[in-house]
Amino acid sequence: MLDGLPAWSPSRRMRQCFRILVPPSPKFVSGRSAVACFSTLGFDLPDWFRNSKGDGSCAGLDDEEDDIFVLPAEPNVSNEQSQSSGSRPLSIRPPAAASHEDAEFEADVDEVSRILSARFASPEAIVIAMDCCSVRVTGCLVDKILTRFSNDWVAALGFFLWASTQGGYCHRSDSYDLMVDILGKFKQFDLMWDLINQMVEVGGLISLMTMTKVMRRLAGASRWTEAINAFHKMDRFGVLKDTKAMNVLLDTLCKERSVKRARCAFQELRGTIPPDESSFNTLIHGWCKARMLKEAVETMEEMKQHGFSPSVVTYTSLVEAYCIEKDFQTVYTLLDEMRKRQCLPNVITYTIVMHALGKAGRTRKALDTFDKLKEDGFSPDASFYNSLIYILGRAGRFEDAYSVVEEMRRTGIPPNVTTFNTLISAACDHSQAENALKLLVKMEEQSCKPDIKTYTPFLKLCCKRQWLKLLLFLVCHMFRKDISPDFSTYTLLVSWLCRNGKVAQSCLFLEEMVLMGFTPKQETFDLVMDKLEMRNLQTTYKKINILRTQVANLKHTGSFQ
Repeated sequence: MLDGLPAWSPSRRMRQCFRILVPPSPKFVSGRSAVACFSTLGFDLPDWFRNSKGDGSCAGLDDEEDDIFVLPAEPNVSNEQSQSSGSRPLSIRPPAAASHEDAEFEADVDEVSRILSARFASPEAIVIAMDCCSVRVTGCLVDKILTRFSNDWVAALGFFLWASTQGGYCHRSDSYDLMVDILGKFKQFDLMWDLINQMVEVGGLISLMTMTKVMRRLAGASRWTEAINAFHKMDRFGVLKDTKAMNVLLDTLCKERSVKRARCAFQELRGTIPPDESSFNTLIHGWCKARMLKEAVETMEEMKQHGFSPSVVTYTSLVEAYCIEKDFQTVYTLLDEMRKRQCLPNVITYTIVMHALGKAGRTRKALDTFDKLKEDGFSPDASFYNSLIYILGRAGRFEDAYSVVEEMRRTGIPPNVTTFNTLISAACDHSQAENALKLLVKMEEQSCKPDIKTYTPFLKLCCKRQWLKLLLFLVCHMFRKDISPDFSTYTLLVSWLCRNGKVAQSCLFLEEMVLMGFTPKQETFDLVMDKLEMRNLQTTYKKINILRTQVANLKHTGSFQ
């Protein structure tokens, strides 16, 4: 590990990361005294952020219990920078509890989170550390903690094991499924199978949902043969191997870039498990995603031979494939063929076409799709509206984009997380950070839970502009919303910080990335080590090189040195 780095805490350490100073002879240091660095480093922060606190301190850095960030209340509908007429606080604290039970539950979540936030060598060490915990274990508490620590398998498993020892509590099947998925995500497959065997011993816990998670994680790790074997084992676990289960296997293989294996599995199983329309549509979609359109058309012909007529789902897969190729002439031909066969394109089909035209810069053609949709008697759904907002936002037409949001509300379709993510991304792309943050306020007001995609445009913009205070605030806000950084987020933070000259912070996130179970790409290591070498930071260079070796050992042996 890197000497002198503060121990991990998803909330506390993220605050510490940007207390680091880079003195004339750079080295890793930490501590509350480093807070003053923000007033001296002279980052190019926007005025609305710089002036949000009168004392010059960093919001979300010093005040553990008072993390209030003041923002203007409404996003502008013009393309000009916001001229705020009022402000409201955006709190990164959890909302006030509605009842005594809610308050007790949140207190229990915080108590467990504080314990799990320390660095532990193993799940067993967490079980020991949790002995001092006096929370009341419930299924809701377990699911909340597993969700919060879904990107830290050691913490999640340690808590899961401890919870199972508490009197009067037994894990639900949903909690087991969550834990199975977390272990699979981090390629802890031996532990995952141990948990599956435990579920067998308890009895009645394994479902098709459980096996779906197992197969998807195995296929996602390129263990396609093991994923297929897991399907064949299902009956031993009391899960029926029927058409629905076979379609899950086919879908899993197709989504994980192995449509040829899906085809082979289909050929093997079709003699004992009768395929249905969905079986063929899954394969056609897989061929289309792999851009193997000849095979997709051949499978559609095979589908007809089995007595299934191509449906709107079938045609939509082909339409999407040709949209990706930007072959819009063939797209229009397919749409005409659908109408001739009395298989009208649906709102999903039109959404795909409109989105592709917008991405290709054909804004006028994309907007014409709205009229075509209405001509065929369909009403837009949330996805269609979100795609329309994407096109308008991409073109910088924010006033029109906000008008679409209002139309959604008038038609009874509330804006969802994708709506906000699309608007936020467009605002960040056009350097309208203040408006983007106001949209984050709106999400909180409307109880719309953000996801990792909500924050990615913010983080990119903050790194690009070197707005490190704001970046810190957003990372803290993510944790408060139970959103853990994923592989892409860590890679973004490491790379952008490094390229913008913040090598110390970059190294912190690189180490954190490894500790959380992610394997950085070699080019990520190369980027950081090249910067360290350029600055002649030999001590830190050696430490990062040791970390790189440890990651290589982890890949080959499965154990972290």
